[in-house]
Amino acid sequence: MASSAVTVENDGSVTEFLDGVTHPVRRRDAFTVLALMERATGEPARMWGTSIVGFGSYHVVYASGREGDWLALGFSPRKAATTVYLMDGFEDRGDMLARLGPHTLGSSCLYLKDLTTIDLDVLEELARASYAAVVGREG
Repeated sequence: MASSAVTVENDGSVTEFLDGVTHPVRRRDAFTVLALMERATGEPARMWGTSIVGFGSYHVVYASGREGDWLALGFSPRKAATTVYLMDGFEDRGDMLARLGPHTLGSSCLYLKDLTTIDLDVLEELARASYAAVVGREG
């Protein structure tokens, strides 16, 4: 996922953002994912833009020569689903995804409709592995 000029790390309040989520399931799930990702990364949550909660960052250099910093792991409580950003993608994660529960995938996005249907231990395992791969640490 390429960062845009608008989607940068900032000092916005994560708690205020999550408290303002109107969809009750997304709001409930957001606080669960927040705690899970804090455990998985050991990093504090930070706002990226106005609607993404991120943990840690890494430097990206694109083939074009453009470069910048981007979140290493993150999520956003979107209207249709909670979007989890696993920046290293899903290659070699088929076994974890098979154990996760109902979900859909995008390029680096994992879409979850309701965390009560998900194995949260597997989600934390995915988060930890992705974060470690992106920041170059063992998970």
